[in-house]
Amino acid sequence: MLEKLPHAVGEALSGFRAGLETIAYRSAFAGTAEGIALTSPAFADGAPMPARFTADGAGVAPPLAWAGLPVGTAGLALLVEDADAPTPQPLVHLIAPDIDPAPGAVAEGALSGGELGRNSVLQTGWLPPDPPSGHGTHRYCFQLYALSAALAVPGGLGRSGLIEAMRGRVLAKGLLIGTYARP
Repeated sequence: MLEKLPHAVGEALSGFRAGLETIAYRSAFAGTAEGIALTSPAFADGAPMPARFTADGAGVAPPLAWAGLPVGTAGLALLVEDADAPTPQPLVHLIAPDIDPAPGAVAEGALSGGELGRNSVLQTGWLPPDPPSGHGTHRYCFQLYALSAALAVPGGLGRSGLIEAMRGRVLAKGLLIGTYARP
């Protein structure tokens, strides 16, 4: 989506970013207890994501694993946002409102079908990172929420609908940040 911007435009917009304070983790759910350890076998927290998970590679969703879910967790919701998008709000890369907590992980590419929500290009599924050339490093925020009740929401749900459906049900949260910059 943004990869088609000319390099000079990306550089001109480099100071304009949504910001970490705008992601749901730090805005809508700022007061929620942390405690979920969210990791990926493909990249470390704060480290670059391999290109295969981006628009410059195969574009598959990365594998994730979690631990430390609180007692009473009935379901999980995952929201992935680009905190450095040159937009007023972060771009949504994935909404997975109904993840089974029992396996403790999702495999590479597993978050691409089923009852997923709408990303920022109004499609369901994983939107591979595609930051504008010249804009610098982007932080992709994988936000996992432990829920007291599974969400009974329709597929194609957007960010605001997800946040509204989660209100009053979030027991704990975890954050993993993967970075990516266009070469």
